[in-house]
Amino acid sequence: MRQRHVKQATIENMTMMGVLFEPQPLKLPHDQRIHLEIGSGKGQFIAKLSKDYPEDIFIALEIDMDICYRIAEKKVLYGLDNLIILCTSAELIDLWIPFETIDILYLNFSDPWPKAKHHKRRLTWPLMLDKYRMLFKEGGILQCRTDHLDFFLDSQTYMEPIFTITEVDYHLPPSPYMTEYEEKKRVKGPIYQLKGTIHHD
Repeated sequence: MRQRHVKQATIENMTMMGVLFEPQPLKLPHDQRIHLEIGSGKGQFIAKLSKDYPEDIFIALEIDMDICYRIAEKKVLYGLDNLIILCTSAELIDLWIPFETIDILYLNFSDPWPKAKHHKRRLTWPLMLDKYRMLFKEGGILQCRTDHLDFFLDSQTYMEPIFTITEVDYHLPPSPYMTEYEEKKRVKGPIYQLKGTIHHD
């Protein structure tokens, strides 16, 4: 369903709320855990984590301005000074994130692009995984969560040459940290989760 336009979702308003639009290398501390979620939607998942773990840094990336505004609302409402919001494309992530700074990267319910001719658009496609690989600290974790089985199985295949697979879960139980989409989809079928760690050569 197409997101309804939010009148307040202007660059000016969102900049005042702390949203970043122009690609620029972020100055991230080396002594804190850095979490990145690509495709944050309305931000329920990452906002809850940010609130519960104020000692960590969280980065939410979302390309749709209207949806990104909903993340910014949560940042302001809960005073989440440890939450950085990027309104940008995943393909530009290496222009924002310095090499070897990310501890955990979350891909929650990414578009599965089910048609074979569109698979290269997937956020777990090998070219994207290569891009993420450079952003991880040693031992960094990639966590992929989805309700689409084919996408889940394909993503495992994509990840295996690059990551050490540490979790393959076909029936992920509910947790305090779920996206709005996950809460809606749980009543219709299983949720799948895949985790892998990266080790630099």
